[in-house]
Amino acid sequence: MARRIIHIIGSGTIADPLIGILGRKRDKLGIDEITFQPDIEALQNKILVKGLTATGAKLCVDKQHADAFASQGLKVEYDEHEALDRAMIIIDCTRNSPIDERKYEIYRQLPYADKLFIAQSTTPNFGKDFAYFINDASLVHGEDHFLRISSCNSHNIAALIKCLTMDKSEQCHLSWGRFVCIRRSSDLSEDQNYVPSPTVDIHKDTSFGTYQGVDVARLFESIGYNLDIHCSSLKVNTQYLHTVHFSVQLDHKITLPEIIDKMEEDPLIALTNKRMAGTVLAFIREMGYQGRILNQSVVSVPSLQIVNDNEITGFSFSPQDGNSILSSIAAALWFLYPKTYQKKIEQLHEFLFPEV
Repeated sequence: MARRIIHIIGSGTIADPLIGILGRKRDKLGIDEITFQPDIEALQNKILVKGLTATGAKLCVDKQHADAFASQGLKVEYDEHEALDRAMIIIDCTRNSPIDERKYEIYRQLPYADKLFIAQSTTPNFGKDFAYFINDASLVHGEDHFLRISSCNSHNIAALIKCLTMDKSEQCHLSWGRFVCIRRSSDLSEDQNYVPSPTVDIHKDTSFGTYQGVDVARLFESIGYNLDIHCSSLKVNTQYLHTVHFSVQLDHKITLPEIIDKMEEDPLIALTNKRMAGTVLAFIREMGYQGRILNQSVVSVPSLQIVNDNEITGFSFSPQDGNSILSSIAAALWFLYPKTYQKKIEQLHEFLFPEV
């Protein structure tokens, strides 16, 4: 039997905690080995690279940079080609790179029928869109070898739609949904791309608005739903959490206590009485893994309101890339254990919180 090896390419706000979680939880998740190939810029933070190797993850570097890493006291286990050949699952977390080109120039040249390729990408052409607990039913073992993980805000919106508008028989009661993503300009760990003042994004899709709306629509289309949704977005001059304003209309009346009950029953939605992104982030930083919790959405209960008996409006926070990390792990485990992956994900429940 082929060894269950997961290889992560890239560095940053998704790759680093993903490597750390997989490294520490490797045995309990049924994974034989974790390898990773960081960006060359990772040498500026060699202590972090050493910390990731301390979890048991094995460092891989392309040949031209191997000496640079070795000179910093970092043990290189494999080169990039060896790592790709050995791995059953490749998770590409590289930033600002032509990932679609790499799919055809590199990944398609590998024996991909025996592998799964997962990308963190804003472009929709890499593969089937995926968000854990949203469109798992769309995955087909033996056919799906390229998956694209939806953005963190798309996870947040999709989770809200599923929780607020679907009943236990998976029937959707959404009349329409309107969303505004209020995005942080950069992560706390980043020192580039900070915007000096709020900057609005352009609606590029005539039906769904910004790419977050397109992503959400594609997730639900993959399981047979055509939703009337529209999304707008803007960046604001903060390094705290993304925030989503949502307004969804149902085809029936509902009360606020009923809505809160539905959210409390959803294992991937956290409720909070906090109204400031900073205080929510402080909890996440103190209680999560490397400053991440894996919930898909953190809903501010004081912001919730019912309008005209059937419209739900409020604000939610997107928890620091954690939802994308959870979906990446879920996709990998689905490929390795298609019948039992949800049971194995229970090993990560310590990073899910019912309340913030």
